[in-house]
Amino acid sequence: MPATYGFLSTYPPTQCGLATFNAALATHLNIGAGGNGVVRLLAGGDHDGLSIDRAAPRVVHTWATDSPGGWRAAGNALGRFDVAIVQHEYGIYPGDAGEEVLPLLRGLTQPKIVVLHTVLSNPDPLQRSVLERIVAVADAVVTMTDTARRRLIAGYRVAAHKISVIPHGAASHTSAPRDRHEVPHLLTWGLLGPGKGIEWALRTLAELTDLRPMPTYTVAGRTHPKVLEQHGDVYRDSLKQLAADLGVAEQVRWADAYLDQAALSRLIRSADVVLLPYDSTEQVTSGVLIDSVGAGVPVVATRFPHAVELLTDGPGLLVPHHDPAAMAGAIRRLLAEPESVSRRSGLAGGPTLRWPAVAARYQSLAARLLADREPATTARSVPA
Repeated sequence: MPATYGFLSTYPPTQCGLATFNAALATHLNIGAGGNGVVRLLAGGDHDGLSIDRAAPRVVHTWATDSPGGWRAAGNALGRFDVAIVQHEYGIYPGDAGEEVLPLLRGLTQPKIVVLHTVLSNPDPLQRSVLERIVAVADAVVTMTDTARRRLIAGYRVAAHKISVIPHGAASHTSAPRDRHEVPHLLTWGLLGPGKGIEWALRTLAELTDLRPMPTYTVAGRTHPKVLEQHGDVYRDSLKQLAADLGVAEQVRWADAYLDQAALSRLIRSADVVLLPYDSTEQVTSGVLIDSVGAGVPVVATRFPHAVELLTDGPGLLVPHHDPAAMAGAIRRLLAEPESVSRRSGLAGGPTLRWPAVAARYQSLAARLLADREPATTARSVPA
């Protein structure tokens, strides 16, 4: 019988990139199989968003992360599967630096694959210690870029042989029509909050007022639930005010929605250029970047690590952080020669980036871990 997979992560209807990633991976590992399940992390501020694909595995347990000791029941539920796939991000687990995931991992007896969504170059001592202990207890660790793998090996005390690089999967957007508009269309999408750098994109748009016709700019995505809970829509409101102050408010469309797959595909394919003006110099994984490249839409991005790795000599242009003039120059180049950059790389639309190929690599990794094990024990529950 095929191996069963248990997934630990946030999960739809929670609205976040981690939940979307976990749902896509779980769905593609569930195709043609049965018996898989999800242990869903749920914080008090989470709220409903998108439904999941019918092929996605069901939620077998919900770990309410604001309830003390919830890791025990979560571990017992996860322990019923042949392989555990655990998504790691510091902000999703309770405890200092998310350390309550550690007793759960230690109690699991089946092979454990931990997927690292963030590898900080300058962690504080507790963040470093927690991540080192996670890697120590895991049977395998996945990073989604070579940059993250190198950073992990160089900056942390970890066993390098445990680390595999498996790229973030890309959805298939190419079946959506590629609508061409008379007015150039710039696009940024994803959950909105400080750090997205949208203010720099607005300043960039103000640098393009001489173009005829002047581009429009769509900012698609709801405010991040945690940002909304703590600060309301202050960031979005400040961006709207900035657009008005810069004289570009009429060129900006705010799509305050979490889009389903079909609507997102149409939106991405309608863009002439995707802008990723992120402030972060730490971001080693970007699902928005992967989906843009997979859809064959040219990208202009600041030099965050994943963009440097994927776009250098590839289907996009890199610009310095906080430099509207440089970003405007890159946009001008792409609008004048739309095919000059996108055809430089075979990555755009490449099959190795698609979710089926990515899921197959997780399946191979899990099969190797299972083959390396002695006959499985029957008791997999987490001790009290």
